[in-house]
Amino acid sequence: MMSSSQPAQVTLEQAARILRAGGIVAYPTEGVFGLGCDPFNREAIARLLRLKHRPVEKGLILIAAGINDLLPMISPPVTPAMMAAFNQWPAARTVLFPAADGLPEWIRGAHDTVALRVPAHPLACKLCRCFGGPLVSTSANPPGQLAAVDGETVCHYFGDKIDAIIPGQVLMPGQTSRIVDLSGNTIRP
Repeated sequence: MMSSSQPAQVTLEQAARILRAGGIVAYPTEGVFGLGCDPFNREAIARLLRLKHRPVEKGLILIAAGINDLLPMISPPVTPAMMAAFNQWPAARTVLFPAADGLPEWIRGAHDTVALRVPAHPLACKLCRCFGGPLVSTSANPPGQLAAVDGETVCHYFGDKIDAIIPGQVLMPGQTSRIVDLSGNTIRP
């Protein structure tokens, strides 16, 4: 892990290695910088939740480069409503799906659903591909602060408490992903 006062700026391949080793990486998404880690690494999740002061009960958003990487997170069978949601990706639209049996509680929180997205940001999708699967994606900000829209703000907020940052630009500064359920009801605008 980093010991300097700022996280290293890294390539996608370097970031994927850091993520596989249990690290936390910041990267640009559609509207804000995200913090990501391996969703199946319990220690990485615990570290991320402590960093964000986020209770595990809230659950986390997972992003992936494509639908096939997210299907194992969803309870079968695939319904027409699920297919309609899939057809709206890639987008800054997170959808709540019924969680697959055995999906860790640290991902879904106190819910029977899981929040999933195929992002419209090409760098975020490439990061998932380099990593080899879905990643946690939570906004890069401490509680009560605006989400970071640039790497400088990420460094200001977290410094060496994260392991790396992928430089890049957000597409729509300040717009977080909309969260909806399968019936299209908005959970978070």
